[in-house]
Formats: sequence, C-alpha cells, structure tokens
Amino acid sequence: MKYDTLVIGAGIAGLQAALDLAEQGRQVVLVEKNPSIGGRMISLSKVYPTLDCASCITTPRMASVAHHPNITTLTYTEVKQVIAQPDGTYHAHISKKPRFIEEDKCIGCKRCEEVCPVYIRDDFEHNLGAKKAISIPFTNAIPQFPVLTPDQCTWCGACANACPVDCIDYLQEPRDIFVEVGAVLVATGFELTPFNAKPQYGGGVLPNVITSLQGERLLAPHGPFGRVLRPSDGKVPDSIAFVQCAGSRDASLGVPYCSRVCCMYAIKQAMLLSGSLPTADITIYYMDIRAFGKGYEAFYQNAKAMGINFVKAKVGRIRAGEDGNVFLRIERQEESSQPEEMNHDLVILSLGMKPQWNPKTLAWDMETDLDGFVKSPDAPMDPATTTCAGVYACGTATGPKDIVDTIIEAGNAAMVVGNHLARGNA
Repeated sequence: MKYDTLVIGAGIAGLQAALDLAEQGRQVVLVEKNPSIGGRMISLSKVYPTLDCASCITTPRMASVAHHPNITTLTYTEVKQVIAQPDGTYHAHISKKPRFIEEDKCIGCKRCEEVCPVYIRDDFEHNLGAKKAISIPFTNAIPQFPVLTPDQCTWCGACANACPVDCIDYLQEPRDIFVEVGAVLVATGFELTPFNAKPQYGGGVLPNVITSLQGERLLAPHGPFGRVLRPSDGKVPDSIAFVQCAGSRDASLGVPYCSRVCCMYAIKQAMLLSGSLPTADITIYYMDIRAFGKGYEAFYQNAKAMGINFVKAKVGRIRAGEDGNVFLRIERQEESSQPEEMNHDLVILSLGMKPQWNPKTLAWDMETDLDGFVKSPDAPMDPATTTCAGVYACGTATGPKDIVDTIIEAGNAAMVVGNHLARGNA
C-alpha cells in the first residue's frame, strides 16, 4: 500500500499532524500501538492553565481523524522496521496485533464484555480499577472494538456464544502490513519515569503513594471511583501531599533534566482537589517552582491564594504509618534545616517524562540526544527535522513539553512534511 506519510503515534501530536496533513490533501497512514487513539491526553481530567476538559479537546480530534477520508488509522499496531530506499521513499513493515475479533464484523455492542466472567486490572485506570478480560479499552475509545487479553482469558467461550455477529476469533494471529511512504513523522510521545525508581519513596509498595497519572484518574469525572478516594481503604483523604521532582532532575536515575510539566500539573491537580475536597489540607513539597508559560505564573499565584501549601523542602524518605497513612521525612530549605516527619493520608509523586520509544529502530542513521529523545539538529529554528532525511518528529518525542507546545510543534511538523513532499522527494 502506498501513502504520502506514515505518522507513528496517535496522541495529541500525531492526531494534530495527521489532520493537518490530510487537510493538505495528503494520504496519511496513522499507526498507534494501543487499542485506541488519543494517547495520554484522553486520560487526563483537565488541562492547565484554563482548566478546560481534556476529553473535550481530544475527542473531537479523535473523531475527525477516524472519519477523515485521507487518513487510514491502524490501532493496536506497531512499526517493526522502516527502510530508506534509493529513490527517497521509505518502506515500512507494520505488525497488527490480534484483538481476537474480526473488526469488519464487530458492531461494538459490548455483549462479549457483559458476559465475560474474568476481571483483570484496568491499565487505562492505571490499575486503580478493573475491567473484563475482553473489553473496549474505555468509554470513548476510537475505534469501539474490544480487545481480548489472552494471558488472562479462561477460554470459556462465553463471549463467542454471546456475540450476535459471530466475530470472536480465538485463533487470530498477528498480521504483517507493508507500506511505502514519502515521509515519516515520529510522534511517539513519552512515558513516566519508573514509579519504583526511588525505593525510599515507596512507589509500588505503599498503596497510598500513587503516580501523577493515577491522580488524574481519581480526579476524572469518569474515573475508577467516581470521586477522590484513597486506594487502600476507600477513605476520603483529609491530607494530601505532592512530592515534586520524584523522577526528574536526578542524575542517579539517569534523568538529570527538568521535565517541564511536573510543577504545573501538580498545581492543577492540587486546585482540582481543593475544589473536590474543600476541607482537605493540600501540600506541595518542591525544590523550585517552574511556571514558565503564558498565564502559568498567575495560575501558580491563584493556587497559593486558594490556600494550597507550598513547602520548599527535600523529601528524603516516605514510610508507612498507622491506618494506611504515610509519613514524609523532609528537610526544609528556607527555614530550619532539621529533619522532620509530616503525616498525610495520600501522597502523589510527580514523575517526569522519558522517551516512549527508541527511534533508532526506524532508520539506521537517526540519532538521539543524551537524554534519549529524538535529536533535532536544527532546533529551535526547525524543531521537526531529525538526522535522517525524510524522517521528522514532533511533540514529546523530541523532549519534554506541555500540551500547548506539543500541538504547535505538530502543526509545524505537518507543514515541514508537506513541503518535503511538495519538493518532489516522494
């Protein structure tokens, strides 16, 4: 199959770039490794500094991509190899993973999900909730096709018996797809730094120490509990702490850089928690606040005016207390330097950003920076270019950035790719 552009990743950057290219009249194949498009942003509660609904921004783009005649969307699919050709085009080997359903038959009725007797951890809820062994990833997923998890399935046949269109296929195998494109756009996004990278913080061990994305799901109106409850016992937390730089600016973790968004998303979550739990005591332990964008400083000052506590301190250790509470051993930086312990019901670790995917699997001459993100040799004048001709990148594939900068970069990348194609290189 031939297309003008291969876009790898269907987060907000990939969606925006694919739409812009499609509006130029280009034929785009959009590849996403997860069962649904939408990326990280579709799981967020709200965005800063406007506190607009994240789903309200992302879902229209998802729908536009799904229905655009110039975009072919391949979900639950991974790019295995991209090889440059002498004529300037690229040949891509793509592998579509089995959902164990026939997509051309499925009508999204959820009967298979209703009758399935097996519950498993819900990765969309970051393990705070449960889902069936065969289920649609989340409510507004696109496409509305279920995925069967073979490792957890008991092969009882209940879903096959309940399916009204007989689309369950237990013998389905991965399918190889080969495409030829004139350009490649990498929009592979980010992943959080490991939750358990600092064992002294108790990540993954203490049930009431959670990640920032788990905090987002607690605040989401369609989250796992429907309101803010702490995971261990369902208690409404009265005292909540944020620990900043829990996965960034730490050379011992291999992440010496600032992830740029952690301060702002912690402030956003703190403000939302203050609205949901008006009587709760909310504290942010920080090294320094980096509010660099338009309206960000005012957002920070508003949070302080709301009564959110900002404590400039280093958190050395987190340990379990009684009744599921958590003790933070801190050392204040602006007052007495004597270590002290602070008691909280719930702790949220502000984890940083790492590259989602190693782009060196794309092409042999593509380079990455020391931090592992795609290298942009002509940045900041031309941030979309890479060290591989005909291959471009945008969003957090090239480094940590917020949603606003990601969308702007995606639009720029679509323009650069369009110019590359117009020059007759494909």
